[in-house]
Amino acid sequence: MFVTFEGLDGSGKTTQAELLRARLQAEGRTVVATREPGGTELGERIRELVLHGGHVEPWAEALLYAAARAQHVEEVIRPALEREQWVICDRYVDSSVAYQGVARGLGLDRVLELNLAAVGGLMPDRTFLLLIDPAEIVGRLRREQDRLEREDSAFHARADAGYRELAERFPDRIVVLDGTRSPDELAEEVHGALRVGT
Repeated sequence: MFVTFEGLDGSGKTTQAELLRARLQAEGRTVVATREPGGTELGERIRELVLHGGHVEPWAEALLYAAARAQHVEEVIRPALEREQWVICDRYVDSSVAYQGVARGLGLDRVLELNLAAVGGLMPDRTFLLLIDPAEIVGRLRREQDRLEREDSAFHARADAGYRELAERFPDRIVVLDGTRSPDELAEEVHGALRVGT
């Protein structure tokens, strides 16, 4: 099964991805846990460029993320699924649609189409979207912030709106969670949703 976690920075998605990995492994399942951008040598280099480099134009940013994702799918995700392993990914296509498509104003459908081409149509079986109030982000972020985390509150509000639109469009795939709840409560909800889906 291919599972992704999405949400604004500070929403708790990375924590939930890690909790699910640990739980599935404890149940005896083989799990590949990965992240975006990253997961491959090329992806990690692109991550460094887009998150910690200088200014990147919006379409260049979208294309770099899509390039990292194309490599990630072919090198890591698809082979793991072919071996019948679980794949848990911290961010995937929905991140680009929310951040570049909506928050950067490139167009939800245009960025979705670009990414579907990049991944050969491979989408998650289940996506968990952790929603928090965009105004709460600042208090949840670590001290050293990357280029996207440093964006203003209006940018994060637009990304949040993008995520909510995706949840409305793809209700069969995206499970919306209240990111303000405790990590343990959320982990139980995630696990329960996967039991129902398998």
